[in-house]
Amino acid sequence: MRALGWTVVDEPVTGRRPRRVVPRVVPLLLAVGFALVALCTPARAAVETRAVTTLAAGPGSTPNAPTLPVEQRFYAPGPWEVTSVRGIGCCDSGGSKFDAWYPTDLGRDGTRHPVITFGDGWLSTPDRYDYFLRHLASWGFVVVATESTDTGSGRQILDAAHWMLRQDESASPFHDRLDTGAVGAVGHSEGASGVLNAMVNSGGLISTTITIELPPRVYCTTTPANCADTRKLTGGGIFLVNGSVDALISPSYLPVPTALLGPQSNSAYQSAAPGSVSTVWATLNGADHSDVQGQPSCAGAHGSCTNGVYGYLGYPTAWLMARLRRDDEARSAFVDQTGELFRETTNWSNQHSNIRAGDD
Repeated sequence: MRALGWTVVDEPVTGRRPRRVVPRVVPLLLAVGFALVALCTPARAAVETRAVTTLAAGPGSTPNAPTLPVEQRFYAPGPWEVTSVRGIGCCDSGGSKFDAWYPTDLGRDGTRHPVITFGDGWLSTPDRYDYFLRHLASWGFVVVATESTDTGSGRQILDAAHWMLRQDESASPFHDRLDTGAVGAVGHSEGASGVLNAMVNSGGLISTTITIELPPRVYCTTTPANCADTRKLTGGGIFLVNGSVDALISPSYLPVPTALLGPQSNSAYQSAAPGSVSTVWATLNGADHSDVQGQPSCAGAHGSCTNGVYGYLGYPTAWLMARLRRDDEARSAFVDQTGELFRETTNWSNQHSNIRAGDD
């Protein structure tokens, strides 16, 4: 297709979309939990270029405002102005288009940009996460997101990554501008399950993920392909983030044996991952299921929200900088017991990590 004056590769992804069987009676827990996700989608311009807003930092200024230097650094907008394009390309294996957020001045000073593929929550769309994704792009990441509203299998999330990587070899703005060896995935709710599945099935392409409000496997009993299992990972790194108020959809702990039913809580997902996987888990105090959709406050969120997106800006960005840009200061925040994340007890709790000082 021709878009914005450049040629975008529209090579379709092969494979048929599997038939989905929906029972007449949806489990009550699933219905109640995902009813928290609103169904309306705000209108957004097809193409938008602007700087990311600088937010106030420091205790008492905004909810979940960072208190320590590493989180403060990455909570602030990065050095890149950001362009967002809705429907930049097509299509994933289910026929959905892709949206993108990326540095306006791609390749400045010879920069090769890591790629982030994003998975939205059930019945959500990427534009609901505009503030969060724009923030990531301001730190030099090229973010691509399928517009699919059902991303749990991870197939569409992986399709988006492959589509974007093809643009590095095409007559597009991304030509020779991408770091094709540095690919991560970030997902919310059902999309959090999706990014784990995409990582498992990527053949090593996706080296790191962030899961935001990852649901227990009980939510995918009617759609087994959407069930995530950290036991299937073989390498790379994962950062699990859940909100302390979101006990229904993304609990910290559940007294259910993993060996019997698979991981059912953030603690279980982190513990079940093999030792070859770098794992970090932390709970954002006061956050509910849809805070990450804040624009930046809860006034822009489309579901249960307490504070807004603020708490999701700092350490998630630091994680991606550490894993995909090899930023030593960012990496230091996640070292077990001694990292900054463990000292930040105003906004964070349940800090767990298997990363040791000196680990690569």
